[in-house]
Amino acid sequence: MSGARRMIETARGYLGYREGPGNSNRFSAEMGRAAESWCADFVSAVARESGNTGVFPDTASCPAARAWFQRRGRLSVYPAIGAQVLFGAPGNPYGPGAEHTGICIAYDEDTITVIAGNTNDDGSANGDGVYRRTYLRRSAYVDCYGYPAYPEGLVCADPHWRGRAGITCFGHQASEDDLPSVSTVLAVGITRTPVPEQAPVPERDRNGQERGGRERGGRERSGRERSGRERSGRERSGRRTFSDGEATASGSG
Repeated sequence: MSGARRMIETARGYLGYREGPGNSNRFSAEMGRAAESWCADFVSAVARESGNTGVFPDTASCPAARAWFQRRGRLSVYPAIGAQVLFGAPGNPYGPGAEHTGICIAYDEDTITVIAGNTNDDGSANGDGVYRRTYLRRSAYVDCYGYPAYPEGLVCADPHWRGRAGITCFGHQASEDDLPSVSTVLAVGITRTPVPEQAPVPERDRNGQERGGRERGGRERSGRERSGRERSGRERSGRRTFSDGEATASGSG
């Protein structure tokens, strides 16, 4: 059976896997590609093995994966459970989200937890295996998330997705424990409807600046979610949208 839970279970089963010499690895081979930087191959192979082919791109390229989700109106700067998270520090030579990728398995107010391939204990974008890593949720290195069209729907933090069919919105924290099962969704007759093309919406810090890790001038931004309301459990709103024509570039992790 497919779905976010199966995606995460399959990824977790590879924790501890290590590559061979020269980036040789089972995931690139499974996808029919030569040994290479394989973080995106890991996501594609896990999607294939978990029955989620079609809701993830088949690509070895991080920016190609980013563009794939953006064309479908399924790119957001808010985390989601089972989403493909794309990393890339501002100003990197390959473009936004072009350095590394993995699968988001949990988030809270300040962090995201990710299972990724071709990394290590330090979170390298060119490591030696499959690891579970925690990152600051609003780090400049965290670019965006591709939202898969899972059959059971999606658990996400994006308030602009609230009210869509199959969407459960938890802005503060969520994990796979919050996922509905595919069988439960089918039993109660909930169906997923096509989502229209929509550009991603950035989180902002407490000063109203677009989330990105640093303000102009290099001063560290706050690590707290803020968009005009106090952190008291009330929902955030008023984020600025990206343009539909936002550029993508080449590169992979």
